[in-house]
Amino acid sequence: MTAVTPTQLVDRLTAAGAAKVGYSTGTTLLRAVMGGAILALAAAFAVTVSTQTGQPLLGALLFPVGFIMLYLMGFDLLTGVFTLVPLAWIARRPGVTLSSMLRNWGLVFLGNLIGAVAVAVLMAIYFTYGFSSEPSAVGQAIGEIGHGRTVGYADHGAAGMLTLFVRGVLCNWMVSTGVVAAFLTDNLLGKIVAMWMPVMLFFYMGFEHSIVNMFLFPSGLLLGADFTLMDYLIWNEIPTVVGNLVGGLTFVGLPLYFAHRARTNSSAPTPEAPRAGAIPTPALAAGTAR
Repeated sequence: MTAVTPTQLVDRLTAAGAAKVGYSTGTTLLRAVMGGAILALAAAFAVTVSTQTGQPLLGALLFPVGFIMLYLMGFDLLTGVFTLVPLAWIARRPGVTLSSMLRNWGLVFLGNLIGAVAVAVLMAIYFTYGFSSEPSAVGQAIGEIGHGRTVGYADHGAAGMLTLFVRGVLCNWMVSTGVVAAFLTDNLLGKIVAMWMPVMLFFYMGFEHSIVNMFLFPSGLLLGADFTLMDYLIWNEIPTVVGNLVGGLTFVGLPLYFAHRARTNSSAPTPEAPRAGAIPTPALAAGTAR
């Protein structure tokens, strides 16, 4: 199983980031909606396993299944584009500007939110027999997660906000490590292993992932958990998004880029960014997922 060098890795990362800003609005949204939906299903699966078996480690061990599936199908998550697209901008890849980067982030955020909330509605129906009965044990567990990770932070004031932000940073340090590591090889099994390890770590440690939270907290609200929409936005989602951005760039993207960019072989073949609406080749889709 071969792996690319760090210099080649930087080439791949900047090419992948450039490819993402080249997609049309509709394509970007579609990729993000599906990414958010599949990750939400994986979160529901992991909470179900943890609740029914009483083994949180087992839930964390299985959660990366969804993350890997969405990557292999070429869908996008906000945590991934937070790391890849800025590298393409810093590297001055053609077509990558500050405005195109912000546009990409905004569309991926919106698409992830739509996909995750759609699954939250479907799962709330599933947990309550169409809202005709009390939530199942898994539904109650999701509600407790929402309460503990909003009001629970708020109870600690500024210290709680700091903890929330740090958990967001640590989360995308691990998630983006999985994103980047998947570019180290073209071997399918190698990609799966590279993504599995850091994603399992983040989930078991209870770090804060903005897209997973787009499912967990709306689900909790639909299931009658004891917190509000403003609790969710102020005491979880907004600080988590900021922490995810800082973590992915500070501890993954920028160190790799600045450590290896000087030796980057610009003549080496790298995938080109597709034109708006263009259909990527299989090789490009595999190299630019998420």
